[in-house]
Amino acid sequence: MTTARDAAGEKSLDFPEGFTWGVATAAHQIEGGNVNNDWWAWEHDPDSGTVASSGDACDSFHRWREDVDLVGDLGLTAYRFSLEWSRIEPAEGEFSLAALEHYRRMCAACRGRGVLPVVTFHHFTTPLWLTGRGGWEAPDAPECFARFVTRAAAYLGDLIGWACTINEPNVVGVMGYFQGQYPPGVKDDFFRFSAVNEAMVRAHRLAVEALRSGPGDYPVGLTISMAEITAEAGGESLRDAAEEVLENTFLRATAGDDFVGVQCYTRMHFGPDGQAPNDPSVPVTQMDDERWPQAVEFCVRRAAGISGRPVVVTENGIATADDADRIAFLSEAIESAHRCLAEGIDLRGYFVWSLLDNFEWHLGYGPQFGMVSVAPGTFERRPKPSAYWFGQVARANGLVTRRP
Repeated sequence: MTTARDAAGEKSLDFPEGFTWGVATAAHQIEGGNVNNDWWAWEHDPDSGTVASSGDACDSFHRWREDVDLVGDLGLTAYRFSLEWSRIEPAEGEFSLAALEHYRRMCAACRGRGVLPVVTFHHFTTPLWLTGRGGWEAPDAPECFARFVTRAAAYLGDLIGWACTINEPNVVGVMGYFQGQYPPGVKDDFFRFSAVNEAMVRAHRLAVEALRSGPGDYPVGLTISMAEITAEAGGESLRDAAEEVLENTFLRATAGDDFVGVQCYTRMHFGPDGQAPNDPSVPVTQMDDERWPQAVEFCVRRAAGISGRPVVVTENGIATADDADRIAFLSEAIESAHRCLAEGIDLRGYFVWSLLDNFEWHLGYGPQFGMVSVAPGTFERRPKPSAYWFGQVARANGLVTRRP
């Protein structure tokens, strides 16, 4: 892993041999027709505030091979996608072999293209049969999840490259039980929020045990939503509390795991009265977040320091209609990741969110995170310049930047 500058002022950032370059998606955001989970019900509730239904999404349940081929054609080495629990276990204790076979074919196709299948077992969506009796507040929810993981891993484990148990459990809690923008739409209930956090931690630990007991031999970890959280004068205690509740609880839950997945996009501020506004001097993305690619190194350092685990950036990207700015943002983020490697941090991979422009939860189809656009009506995949640019980075296992 080296840094070199040539006579023209170009800087070459080389990454370690075996560094993983990937792209990430989530089942509900791209598959379409996931009618049997809590998010489908939520987005069709006129009181939820969700601006659109996921509908057919990107039709990836049927066009998954196109997506895998895109990843392979670009020269990326990994594809992170999720299993839709409500397809695999549509009723409690009833498992669909057809759905399991669908995801097995995806894993096999990735392997056939030389792409590592990175499988996430829960990415925000929960079957209606479980939400009907309390969702993650049900006393046996962690055990229900572990049963699903056990069955899925028994069918797929010999093909899995890496496994992520739960995607951003901290977001499930804060958005569903504190901000009320995700199902079940509860606001400002710290007791229920804390209980769900505890359930998610237990579910993760049970899932790790299940995955390590099944076929295959692959790294297992948890992915956590993180931000560079800063404090204005008088806001230090609130910042520390936010880091503890939103991040540290889950970082400590990775003890004994093979890696921790860091998912970071921006910076947040806390003042003496709570979360403070964005810095007006910093541009914002389509998510109204600060455009802050250097959050990568801050979050990777914190994750490594608190968890003691190897780190993978399992999501990073920008919501923008300006693809040239996407390239600039990703370039700055990759430079930020490289600085962590230069410090000796065990960083093993970097995944862009996302492969496709897709359903962005309560915000519908407005934010554009994808390196590939999807044509409405026809679902035609149209790679943007950023896709080819990132493919070149992956093939070179390094980045060339022209900034002085």
